Amino acid sequence: MPHFFYVYQLVSKRDESFRYRGIRRDLKARLRKHNTGGCLHTAKYRPWKIETAIAFRSEAKARLFEKYLKTGSGREFARRHF
Repeated sequence: MPHFFYVYQLVSKRDESFRYRGIRRDLKARLRKHNTGGCLHTAKYRPWKIETAIAFRSEAKARLFEKYLKTGSGREFARRHF
């Protein structure tokens, strides 16, 4: 099976107004790290659940999409479509 790069959006189970976007190859391991407090940016809003994950074969395309999602228009896109 080919390796994919996942661009993901997490939503806090504690307060669904908090979201986090990132990129990773091993999505399950990354979610586990977010939920155990291993990430400083997300520790205080845990636990997290995956709201959206999009798989890319190209790391470059995945990074560009993640970068877009972190812009104002990208956040609005995610709010409307995810």
